[in-house]
Amino acid sequence: MNAAAGGGRARAVGDRAVAALGDDGHDVRRLTADSGPAMEAALRRAVAQDAADAVVVVGGDGSLHLAVNALAQTGVPLGIVAAGTGNDVARCLGLPHDDPDAAIALLVEAFDAGDDEPIPTRSIDAVRVSTGRWFVGMLSAGFDAAVNERANRMTRLSGTPRYVVAVLLELARLHARRYRVTTDRDTRRLDAVLVTVGNTASIGGGMRLAPDARVDDGLLDVLVATPLSRVQLLRLFPKVFRGTHVNDDHVSFERGRVITIDVDDRGPAPVTYADGERFGPLPVTLQVVPGALRIVVPAPVPSTP
Repeated sequence: MNAAAGGGRARAVGDRAVAALGDDGHDVRRLTADSGPAMEAALRRAVAQDAADAVVVVGGDGSLHLAVNALAQTGVPLGIVAAGTGNDVARCLGLPHDDPDAAIALLVEAFDAGDDEPIPTRSIDAVRVSTGRWFVGMLSAGFDAAVNERANRMTRLSGTPRYVVAVLLELARLHARRYRVTTDRDTRRLDAVLVTVGNTASIGGGMRLAPDARVDDGLLDVLVATPLSRVQLLRLFPKVFRGTHVNDDHVSFERGRVITIDVDDRGPAPVTYADGERFGPLPVTLQVVPGALRIVVPAPVPSTP
């Protein structure tokens, strides 16, 4: 659990999750740490010792990101109690994203179903990055990454309002870069202000940048927005929440299994973000790995005779 997630609200949520699972007869081991890397290392050790029948993450997409990197391709089921600010992964998976107690109840029911049968799970894709890291949501490499960088420095707002304010503040620095985007074996060189690769559909608490992205289709959706003025971007921005920006002449999409992003101009390499976490500068290569994660889902409803 990340006690700081959701403005500190996740601590109480984590306590309720531990109590609910313990009261239901499960042996619960609470993992806490002073930093993200320490938390991930503790989780890796627990999984390596075969100590976990399942892992439950209490926090936001950043906390989930740590678990994804510890659990990818291990087969250990991952339960999600969304208690952060954006919770986009839970949202895109159709899991409770704004009601932590509903998420806890779902897990209690799912683990009860697993007493006599395997825990009910859904296999989803994850994305392996050339840096050695994994992510499950979206990777941003343009204006959207700059917005994420700005939003992470803002502490007085949370959720969607924080990202909206960050967008408005970053508009003053809006400028296009010369990108080189390779989708599988097809390379495009183009000027763009926005480059996003989606395994899931939304970012920033419900901004549907890649509305047709699916977490189990073995493909990544690549969004590119060609140069826009500040006024044009402001007009486009509200459409992102409905996913109708896909019809704009400045926006294009393509799909692939392996994506490489780099820049051809002389400016400093843009920073990249994925699952709300800083990944470092371009270039990066992304490869979707089908079925890399098992997500705990609601227990099946028993059939009536």
